[in-house]
Amino acid sequence: MYLIVGLGNPENEYAHTRHNMGFDTINQIAKNNNIQITKNKFKGLCESTIIQNQKVILLKPQTYMNLSGESVKEVAEFYNLEPEEIIVIYDDIDIEKGHIKIRKKGGAGSHNGMKSVVEELQSTDFARIRVGIGQPEFKSDMINYVIGKVPQEEQEILQQGVEKAAKAVEEILKNGIDIAMNKFN
Repeated sequence: MYLIVGLGNPENEYAHTRHNMGFDTINQIAKNNNIQITKNKFKGLCESTIIQNQKVILLKPQTYMNLSGESVKEVAEFYNLEPEEIIVIYDDIDIEKGHIKIRKKGGAGSHNGMKSVVEELQSTDFARIRVGIGQPEFKSDMINYVIGKVPQEEQEILQQGVEKAAKAVEEILKNGIDIAMNKFN
């Protein structure tokens, strides 16, 4: 079984912002597989299903970004999951827009949602897919950049990153993370 987590913020004002690339990817996976994510459980919206012949749980924590780990931990403990059975998808300012990067494990970097997941799981041994959002012109604009509305002309390239991340999840489920890393990194 795999837990596939997309990080984001739950309120409508944050929908389709750069900081919600994880939520957008979970929504894309659900759309690609005709799945409705309707259960409100484990401090998140979740759904159990089968994708690529693997049992998976899709999760969008509803705790706000900085407490995402609480939701992830609840699911992991309930299903007795090992870190290696978890994939976390989130936005990354250090990756070019429209690109993704897959890693088997690693630190949280500067991402507060990932810091929460690492802290709650007490592990860095879970896979992650970072969806590139690029950087603002000025570092002082960072907060507005990640949680502000995305200009129309940028939406298409960010969507390309979301679609790549969704395909990468399916590749991991079908052929393993090493093959997915070779294909998408």
